[in-house]
Amino acid sequence: MKPHLLLLHGALGSAQELKPLARELSQFYQVHPLTLSGHGGRELVAGEFTMLHFAREVQQYISQHQLSDVHVFGFSMGGYVALTSALLAPGTIKSITTLGTKFNWNAETVGPETRLLNPASIQEKVPQFAEHLARVHAPTPWGAVVDATAGLLRQLAANPPLTAESLATIRIPVQVLVGELDKTADVDASRQFATYLPHATFEIIMNTPHPLERVNPDFLAGRIVALIAATQA
Repeated sequence: MKPHLLLLHGALGSAQELKPLARELSQFYQVHPLTLSGHGGRELVAGEFTMLHFAREVQQYISQHQLSDVHVFGFSMGGYVALTSALLAPGTIKSITTLGTKFNWNAETVGPETRLLNPASIQEKVPQFAEHLARVHAPTPWGAVVDATAGLLRQLAANPPLTAESLATIRIPVQVLVGELDKTADVDASRQFATYLPHATFEIIMNTPHPLERVNPDFLAGRIVALIAATQA
C-alpha cells in the first residue's frame, strides 16, 4: 500500500492550489489535499480560526480516515500547521516538508504582515487578487477570511507554539525549504529555526520567490519523494 501524503495549503488559500502537486505525487502516494476550516468555502467559525484548531483538524483527519504511515507537506502557513500538529500528537506523522513557512512570529515581525491584510486596501490596490479570493472562499465573504488571517497572525505573535524548546521535541525527519527570493518567509530565520529541530535539513531554492506556483514542481516533488524514501529505508 502506498504511504499517505497530506498536503496543507497556505494562508488565504485552499486545497485547490495543491492540485498540480497532488497530480505530480499521486503516482507514489495516496495523496490527501486538505482545505482547512474557514478556507475554500468551508464555514468560518469565530474562535476556530486558530493555529491549534487547524493542527487538531489534521489529527482529526488522520484519525477519521484511519491513516497510518502519514507524511505531510505544508506550504507557508501549512508548514506551521504541520509542525504544530506533530507537537500535539507525537508519532502520528512520519515526516514533514515545509516550503516558504514563516517561523519567527513576534511583535516586531507581525506588523508588516498584518498591514498587508486589509480588505479595503486589497480591493483598491489589487482588485484582481480580491476577485481571486472571492472565488476561492465563496460563499464566505473574502474580507472575513482576510480579517481572520490577520487575527491568526497576531495570536501567533503573542503566543507562538513553535519555539526553540517545542521544536526540539519533534523527533521526526523535517526538511525546511525556502526560496532565495522569498520575501514572506525570512531565509535566515528559517535556517535558524531548522537548527532547533533535531532531525531537520535546510535548503534554499535558488532564484525562487514565495508563491507556490513559482516553485519548480519537479524540484519540489523530488525533495518530498526523497525525504519520504529516506524514512522508508
